[in-house]
Amino acid sequence: MQDRIPSPQGCYMLDATLHFLFITTHLKMTKTLRKAIYHLSRKPKALFLVDALGALLTALLLFVVVKHFNTYFGMSETMLGYLSLIAGVLCIYSATCFFFLKENWPPFIRGIAIANILYCLLTLVTILSNCAALTSLGVTYFLVEIAVVCVLVYIELNVAVAIKKNVAGGIKNE
Repeated sequence: MQDRIPSPQGCYMLDATLHFLFITTHLKMTKTLRKAIYHLSRKPKALFLVDALGALLTALLLFVVVKHFNTYFGMSETMLGYLSLIAGVLCIYSATCFFFLKENWPPFIRGIAIANILYCLLTLVTILSNCAALTSLGVTYFLVEIAVVCVLVYIELNVAVAIKKNVAGGIKNE
């Protein structure tokens, strides 16, 4: 039985197919993000609800699940406590904005975006300083969390800009 060497044509076809799939996926994600930014710039209150629920989920996952099954993740319980406390504070901030803020949304949206970025940086530093103790599942969990929060930050910052443009153009936000 001979080892088959793939023909250059087959490699080019695979490369072209993967490139097409990447571009198609990228365009769909970009379109989805634009729709989300458009919708949330019209209803910025919903953005604070999404942020509050995400921060609550993070706090609960860190404090209950990851802490309880820490042998599978490897993060120190003290750091898990600090990260869950910070997520809880961010949840309270976003929930307060959701319930009480009626206008002048952009500075508060930028505020939570900056806080979320700082949380991501702290999480990244925590990963790097605890990399010897972290398991693959622990590293994966925290990197996925950082990726999700960074997408949220991208949306938040773009919504803040869109609201400023809308206000300048005379469009009312709810």
